[in-house]
Amino acid sequence: MALSLAIAAMLSACSLAPGQHMIEPAALPVTSADNGDVTSDIQIPIKQIDLTLIRQIRADQKNMDKTTSQLGLFAKATGYKLGPGDVLQITVWDHPELAAAVGQPAQNTKTSDAAPGFVVDGEGNVQFPYVNRSIHASGKTAEQIQREIYGELSKVFVKPQVTVRVASFRSSQVYVDGDVRAPGAQTVNDIPMTLTEAVNRAGGFAPTADQSRVTITRNGTAYPVNVAQMMKNGKNPADIMLQPGDMLHVDAREDNTVYVMGEVNKPSPVPPLRDGTLTLAEALAQAGQLNQETSNPKQLFVLRSTAGDTPVIYRLDARSPVSMLLANQFPLESKDIVYVDNSGLVRANRVLNLFLPAINAGLTAAIVTK
Repeated sequence: MALSLAIAAMLSACSLAPGQHMIEPAALPVTSADNGDVTSDIQIPIKQIDLTLIRQIRADQKNMDKTTSQLGLFAKATGYKLGPGDVLQITVWDHPELAAAVGQPAQNTKTSDAAPGFVVDGEGNVQFPYVNRSIHASGKTAEQIQREIYGELSKVFVKPQVTVRVASFRSSQVYVDGDVRAPGAQTVNDIPMTLTEAVNRAGGFAPTADQSRVTITRNGTAYPVNVAQMMKNGKNPADIMLQPGDMLHVDAREDNTVYVMGEVNKPSPVPPLRDGTLTLAEALAQAGQLNQETSNPKQLFVLRSTAGDTPVIYRLDARSPVSMLLANQFPLESKDIVYVDNSGLVRANRVLNLFLPAINAGLTAAIVTK
């Protein structure tokens, strides 16, 4: 009798370890910051995955798309604005005395060296013969500088023919990193530096890139951009104009995996697709589907962390094949945990198998004592 009571106590105390399962509503223990003791439990409501929830998620996604379009990143391309370090090639036709005025030696030994020409100095000014003042070039286009030089040379020459072009772009850069083929600094030139232009110069998206998680950092503020969703909605990512000093980061899919656990055939982390999407049905398919012998299809859960302290739990009753239609429309998010509970019989068998050696040893000891 004593042996039976001891076994019963052991089973009741340790039943959660080998047969771990979800309890509805779930209880989240809250610990004290001082000594780490559990002070209270927060009841977490479990939301059912149904058509109403799917409609709400779709509405929230549309609102997020509208928010992205209002980030202020969209702009029309403008002419290249000069800055300190840029080199100008200034030519005055039919005036050979100015042909040698190139601003610096013509020797160019490295690809990183500036081209021959007139360098815009640190204050944004440029000097040219017969112009009795410094021409402020920073923030202006080459066409504007051309008109200013023409106006000054007209005081000395009759209708001078002046052309001004940028010989070397050196004042502005954007930086592209993350999951692209060739990350690094990209020089801003007379080709508009759009989002697609920056990615193309970096070799394009890597095969493992998450095209839904592109971040533009500007003046200390991070702007998330879902490139894949933009293209689905008919919006052109080339309409997003980068500015000098912007940083463009592309996430890797492996950084945004979903974890499928419990009674599935292949529990494993599952990365999203290239467009960053992953539905509950797709995650289960990559995990080998539910284990038909041990799973409880009624208890299929999705655990999700939120910005607050309390997570969100969703449940799907997957006993009916029709429920897979809901699973195919339920989008998962980064770091979600998909958990498939086990059946009560399986849980009991696992507890018994865990303590079977102890039971056998106890029975043997009882027989020997007799």
